[in-house]
Amino acid sequence: MKLLTEDALMKEVVLLGRWTEEKFNDLLTHASEIADVGERIAFLSKQFLGTPYVESTLIGSLIESEVFVINLEGLDCFTFLDYIEAMRLSASFMAFKENLKKLRYRGSRVGYQARNHFFTDWREFNKDSVRDVTSRIGADETVRIAKVLNLQEDGSNFLPGIEPVKRTITYIPSESMDKKVLGALRTGDYIGFYSTAQGLDVSHVGVFIRENRRLTLRHASSAAVTRMVVDEEMCGYFAGKPGIMVLRPH
Repeated sequence: MKLLTEDALMKEVVLLGRWTEEKFNDLLTHASEIADVGERIAFLSKQFLGTPYVESTLIGSLIESEVFVINLEGLDCFTFLDYIEAMRLSASFMAFKENLKKLRYRGSRVGYQARNHFFTDWREFNKDSVRDVTSRIGADETVRIAKVLNLQEDGSNFLPGIEPVKRTITYIPSESMDKKVLGALRTGDYIGFYSTAQGLDVSHVGVFIRENRRLTLRHASSAAVTRMVVDEEMCGYFAGKPGIMVLRPH
């Protein structure tokens, strides 16, 4: 279902995919009755399994006015988390819209430069929604590294018009992901895979799901063989990756 509204102050595009607004409200109402935060996230994220992976669904840049976009027809890894976290905080479609603005934009102000472009932006600007528990989980194995986000090796920006920012990145190296660390992860944790590239904090993000003894990463995969929201075995996925960051909803 597609809804499009536009006025002199703000543009808005809403693509609800297989939902009508009424059915989406029903989904949120049902989810809000799940008391455990992690299980609520597991339930909501499960609804998107099979949803196509689509890049660049948000509208806005240095030269193009920002548009408030809700697109549930196609997701990249970060918009997937955007929508799930906003949904888990909401019991109605109207509340979902307001929570999404708050999560995606600093001060809920719709604008390209106010948008949270990096995973650690959530840690910095959405502290009332998520907290960084990487150090708590990784303990002595945790690595801390200072980076300048958005500044590439050649001095250019990944995102034109966005000011580079100094930030300390905390991650758990993959070789330290033993049973103790894995046992401390909770269903609903948001996982960021640390990037060694200059100017980036993570290369990919997803949702951790624990089902009995099965440890799963639920994520919007860009892999050519999938290109959709899928469940993958967690340990197999992070093998060969530098490490992970963990943001926990509260």
